[in-house]
Amino acid sequence: MKRGKLLASLLPALLMLALVPLLNLAAPAPAAAAGAGYWHTNGRQLLDANNQPVRMTGINWFGLETANYTPHGLWSRGYKDMLDQMKSLKYNTLRLPYSNQLFDAGSTPNSIRFDLNPDLQGLSGIQIMDKIIEYAGQIGMKVILDRHRPDSGAQSALWYTAQYSEARWISDWQMLARRHVGNTAVVGADLHNEPHGIQGGGGSTWGTGSMTSDWRLAAERAGNAILAINPNWLIVVEGIDNFNNDGYWWGGNLQGAAQFPVRLNVANRLVYSAHDYATSVFPQPWFSDPSFPNNMPAIWDRMWGYLHKNNVAPVLLGEFGTTLADPRDRVWLQNLMAYTGTGVGGINFTFWSWNPNSGDTGGILNDDWTTVNTTKQNILNPFLLGVDQPPSTPPTGPTTTTTTPPPTPVSCRVTWGVNDWGTGFTASLAIANTGTSSINGWTLAFTFAGNQRLSNGWGATWTQAANSASVTGASLDHNRTIAAGQSVSGIGFNANYTGSNARPASVALNGQNCTIA
Repeated sequence: MKRGKLLASLLPALLMLALVPLLNLAAPAPAAAAGAGYWHTNGRQLLDANNQPVRMTGINWFGLETANYTPHGLWSRGYKDMLDQMKSLKYNTLRLPYSNQLFDAGSTPNSIRFDLNPDLQGLSGIQIMDKIIEYAGQIGMKVILDRHRPDSGAQSALWYTAQYSEARWISDWQMLARRHVGNTAVVGADLHNEPHGIQGGGGSTWGTGSMTSDWRLAAERAGNAILAINPNWLIVVEGIDNFNNDGYWWGGNLQGAAQFPVRLNVANRLVYSAHDYATSVFPQPWFSDPSFPNNMPAIWDRMWGYLHKNNVAPVLLGEFGTTLADPRDRVWLQNLMAYTGTGVGGINFTFWSWNPNSGDTGGILNDDWTTVNTTKQNILNPFLLGVDQPPSTPPTGPTTTTTTPPPTPVSCRVTWGVNDWGTGFTASLAIANTGTSSINGWTLAFTFAGNQRLSNGWGATWTQAANSASVTGASLDHNRTIAAGQSVSGIGFNANYTGSNARPASVALNGQNCTIA
């Protein structure tokens, strides 16, 4: 599902490599690979809700973005069986592509064996997406939603088309952010897949200041609109293909971020993303260079690796894949994985793809949709961390890490006091850390049973999207740390309601349910 290509000049390499340190930064100590709650950033490192370092080592499963309006392969197997197999192979993150057309009336899911997927019978495309996310979360996987296409037919150079405007693109993202407020299985939004230029002129640019073509500015508009609804999501921004006449893969050129970084209204939420492919996808000139594969690290440094090496922001290698049809493909894949490094301090990745029916790459699954391409899987295995598992191999590559035990799960008690006057109420909350380890940064999440609507709050950054019963409250600087055996109070909100005003059935802190007093 890829790409027209532009040739790349290596002439600007020295300029960009001047930005890349000769020595790599030391990475934080590793912990469980798929951490608790929402994830955020600190320099190049992803951290979980307990501020423990984490890394995405994931997979793409496409189909929702196509005219099937459902992930592919459900004509052969059940979706839970698919996800269980992904987890068993140590993929901890699912990048889930979709198209805006998925949400249109008349976009009916098809090519599903309902005897193998009985709970998908009669569901819309977005409801099937919900089911995939729900089960992925149940088994400990994280999900990145990927706006892969505007319509189900083809990718687009720009983030909008004549049929699907920028306003629709943003409003659909806001809808998804609202739909998943409080659901910590979904940790981020990949805003638009592979923005790129058009041969002969047009398409996406970076840093030009144009409201109609500057992808960096569009990503800021969409990212900030999402964060206004769910400030906990990671905002994943892909590169373009050509910057200052230096071309690369669609979505893979992030050189412009050095001079023109993406600016978001919520700190520690930005993840840059690049795509990279093998010569069997397109015979780029660097694959026939006599120095191949030794020439590749300098190219990766220039295009996107400098963001990781200079501790600017996390990088997600959102797509990379190969049929292994050319002998150079295996060499490329082995060298690329070595470049990402092992351990939680390495570069994040989601391999393309789970599906065997990606024409120019194939997949991890063979054509029977069941057995595994062991050649590809064995190359990836040393770099896969799995769900809630500490890394089992010493770190190598561009990061240096030190093994430590996985983090202690959060244990908590929330005291919920209410002053109710019939049409509204004040909720006064206190959070007690009943565990043995300090809590450093927290997010409360709960869902009302009725129509309660927050009007204002204190002691936390409160978020409740329109027409949603789900509420989150994120810690402030003065109360983010709760030592073991200690508590924080002075947290609460005012709200209005009609009908009944039942207390939420459960309250989670950093993804773990607390006892309620």
